[in-house]
Amino acid sequence: MMGLIGWFWNASAPGVLAQGLVALVAAVWLALVIDAWIGEPPPRWHPVVWMGRYLTHAGAWLQAQVRRPAPGAGGGAEAVPRDGPSLWRGSLAWWAGALLVLACAGLLQWGLAQLPWAWGAVLAGVLLKPLLACRMLTDEVGAVDAALARSLPEGRAQLARIVSRDVQELDAAAVRESAIESLSENLNDSVVAPLFWFLVAGLPGAALWRYADTADSMWGYRGVHRGQVWEWAGKWAARIDDVLAWVPARLTALVWVLSVPACWHRALGALVREAGRTPSPNSGWPMAAAALVLDVHLRKPGVYILHPQGRAPLPGDIAVAVRLARHVVYGGTAVLSVMALLTALACQWGARA
Repeated sequence: MMGLIGWFWNASAPGVLAQGLVALVAAVWLALVIDAWIGEPPPRWHPVVWMGRYLTHAGAWLQAQVRRPAPGAGGGAEAVPRDGPSLWRGSLAWWAGALLVLACAGLLQWGLAQLPWAWGAVLAGVLLKPLLACRMLTDEVGAVDAALARSLPEGRAQLARIVSRDVQELDAAAVRESAIESLSENLNDSVVAPLFWFLVAGLPGAALWRYADTADSMWGYRGVHRGQVWEWAGKWAARIDDVLAWVPARLTALVWVLSVPACWHRALGALVREAGRTPSPNSGWPMAAAALVLDVHLRKPGVYILHPQGRAPLPGDIAVAVRLARHVVYGGTAVLSVMALLTALACQWGARA
């Protein structure tokens, strides 16, 4: 159950390798079933909540020592003075938490390895579940559509639960745009990336990703954000998140597009161009894919417009996006499962030969 790293490690033992692949597939599907059936565990038992508590305390320590902009200098990144000590403190604080997460996940991984592979797969699925959140994401985004159908203020209020931008001036079309953006971006962060890193490195991989993503969401801001200065103290958290998300973000975008064959001719050729319109090296990919697949434009005023030739999102487009997001998760997992099981069968035949 060490992911593909363990797969290559055991390449000289085809029987063990085949069992490992089957266990990985079983654990992923069990985690998705638990997610769809039960949803999130209580906060006191949620590892991502624990990560957030550490980052909150470490962040308070970092903020007590940062260099702040001069009075009247504004809150942009250019107003924040260079602060090498905060960069080092932020990096060390990030690594302290990361090593703790890896130690805990590695210990659990070692314990699973001592069990029969079937039991290990079951427990791995249970432990993987809190590290992904497909149901919560689709429920929250779907609720924006339902709230907007009742009134614009209710739609804005529901949207504010899932985005950090100011929603008070958004019209109905802009609320839908923001909801679709949040769905596509967080589909990578909350579902595809944890599954990707679980398949690569087992529980430690998935846990490290969730820690890095949580740190980026709390520390990875430019300039002054809500009275806190993260330009230098949060720079490492933002950069390592960019690195870890690079492959999953592009996989998410690709599966978004492949999930709707009718739009391949339009989306595949434009995906790279549209993804490059955002300042982020990663979030633009799933957002651009969603815009192209739905044939809508997605905008952040003054920052980017994705698929500007597309129409404004209409009532019902959020529901379509949620349905497609589920297809991305379950369809993509099904394809990978078939590939893994075929590989496992080939390994078994090789072991008998």
